[in-house]
Amino acid sequence: MNSTRSRFPGWLALGVTAATLWLGGCAADKAKPAPLETVTAQIAGKQVWQLNIGNVSFPLNVAARQGQFFAASDAGTVVAVDAATGREAWRADVGARLSAGVGSDGRYAAVVTRDGEVVVLDKGAEVWRARVDSRVVTAPLVAGERVFVLGVDRVVHAFDVLDGRRLWTLKRPGDALTLAQAGVLTAYKDTLVAGQGNRLVGVDPLKGTVRWEVPVVTPRGSNEVERLADLVGPVTRAGSVLCMRAFQNALGCVDAERGQLKWSVNGGGLQAVGGDADFVFSADASDRLSGRRRSTGEVLWTTERFLNRGLSGPVSLGKTLVVGDFEGEVHFLGRDAGQTQLRLPTDGSAVVGTPVVLDTTLLVVTAKGGLFAFRPE
Repeated sequence: MNSTRSRFPGWLALGVTAATLWLGGCAADKAKPAPLETVTAQIAGKQVWQLNIGNVSFPLNVAARQGQFFAASDAGTVVAVDAATGREAWRADVGARLSAGVGSDGRYAAVVTRDGEVVVLDKGAEVWRARVDSRVVTAPLVAGERVFVLGVDRVVHAFDVLDGRRLWTLKRPGDALTLAQAGVLTAYKDTLVAGQGNRLVGVDPLKGTVRWEVPVVTPRGSNEVERLADLVGPVTRAGSVLCMRAFQNALGCVDAERGQLKWSVNGGGLQAVGGDADFVFSADASDRLSGRRRSTGEVLWTTERFLNRGLSGPVSLGKTLVVGDFEGEVHFLGRDAGQTQLRLPTDGSAVVGTPVVLDTTLLVVTAKGGLFAFRPE
């Protein structure tokens, strides 16, 4: 298996002990990647700054809050960077290897170590540590003076951001086999929203009680692996509607205001979806990239130009769709028809996770730990 093309998609957790198996992209790695077409730039864009944080081998989530990006590396480096200039606001070392990305509200930043310690920093200074009982691969959510943590066992933990006091734990019935890939953990108004298996769950963040629960897909298959349909994060949100992928099974959108499923369609794939108010963008397991109508799930266009190129999660930037690949190339496509508008390089290693947009700056992170900021025009 060619490690430079790893998508970091395939961990499974078995039972309460969360023993893991790596499914990976080995079969897909044997397929020949589509050669890149010659691109005549249709839009202007350039790299505006770059820095390095060290290797990243987990499905990194980058937080973007109050004009800053928050990112982390395998070795435990956590940084806050001014999105406009690339100047580091602070850099910290938590002294342990990490298993998930960063959550931040703009002041406090939270990460989780491979030993299950939640570490909270206040402008780079450690405030507290607390332990959870399962492996964590989803970035914590910091909101409302709380830190929320989602384990691969689907248990949600809530801590006080000031002192690390555990406030509540929510455990729901689930299958013995679960996906240890970055899941869904976000907020809508005063509701915590979490993915638990194939279900999207709305939770009271003060009490840890369930307000609503929506199955995004009905798992089908002859064995537990085929029936695996855990929700993959991050989600894309427009208004009250959250859209997401159910691993290797489906794409779906849920109205978080009503706690109702709007639509769900079959669609194999590993990575998170992207989108805006009109579109949902996704790539299947072979990296066939599609744009769908957000209101109905109807396919509007599909392109096979990036087959087997280990695509990252996509992100919407105005009228442009952005996605990275296993060679660190960043592709800018017209959102209406999927035509290539621009391509920019990074450091030659795989783009990790989903690119992040803050104001007019697009941040891409690579497996070699490169943070590349672009500004398309």
